[in-house]
Amino acid sequence: MEKPDTTPSPAPTVCFLFDNGSLRPASTLALRALADTLAGLLPVPVEAVSLLHSSGVPAEKLGGRPARLLEPSLAEFFEREPRGRAVLLPLFFGPSAALTDYVPARVASLRARFPEADMVSAEWLVHPERDDAPELTDILADRVRATVAANGLTCPRVVLVDHGTPQPAVTAVRDFLAARLAGALSGEVAGVAAASMERRPGPEFAFNDPLLEACLRTVPHDTGDVVVALQFLSPGRHAGPDGDVAEICRAAEAERPGLRTFMTGTLSGDARLAEVLARRYCEAVGSTE
Repeated sequence: MEKPDTTPSPAPTVCFLFDNGSLRPASTLALRALADTLAGLLPVPVEAVSLLHSSGVPAEKLGGRPARLLEPSLAEFFEREPRGRAVLLPLFFGPSAALTDYVPARVASLRARFPEADMVSAEWLVHPERDDAPELTDILADRVRATVAANGLTCPRVVLVDHGTPQPAVTAVRDFLAARLAGALSGEVAGVAAASMERRPGPEFAFNDPLLEACLRTVPHDTGDVVVALQFLSPGRHAGPDGDVAEICRAAEAERPGLRTFMTGTLSGDARLAEVLARRYCEAVGSTE
């Protein structure tokens, strides 16, 4: 009679794809769709969660499935699998304070509760010094081209706009993407500028400048056709069709009658974004094996 196999089963691994969170249902739905696409590229399940906010969206606006937050989702996982591995995969362009401060603090708290748990943190999307996410430039360029074609534009100017940040390294990502976008669209547009939607007051945050509202009131972007390229990952309060960026564009057009703005879509919905995320997952897992 053969002896029973007493080798313990390997602890399960789950990838937690997380964004900052939003009270707009479209943001959570886009995150879930991206997680589904990513799951087709990875050998492990992928759960879509947010850091904050999204749990306030009524479940009936999310297909009956409530949005989940990262910390309680991790706690539930480790309660079931005390020795499980969780790969924390951020849907962020750069090293925002959420990734350098907030998440590490949450991870430290969870490690104290679950000392046998294995938590691996992957990196953000864009590293200018490595230039290792060309897909994002390609997506941005294709979004601009689609907007140009849909509106019959000829060689418009382009302004790449991000949210704005207290972290210079995140603005460096914006400037890097703007430079790469200018190269990708050379000969197709009249130029590419970078701007932020908002910033904190004070000269110490001037690295965000120019703000979009100022850019659209300043030569040469205050007249003619201007494509506002959204460096936003998902639609929401800022980047939705009636969001803050759209309001900034409408206000500028009202003050500058010769100005016409055309806003691109966000990066959500493009499979190439999942390819970059899959690469970040593999980098994180590979560095721990």
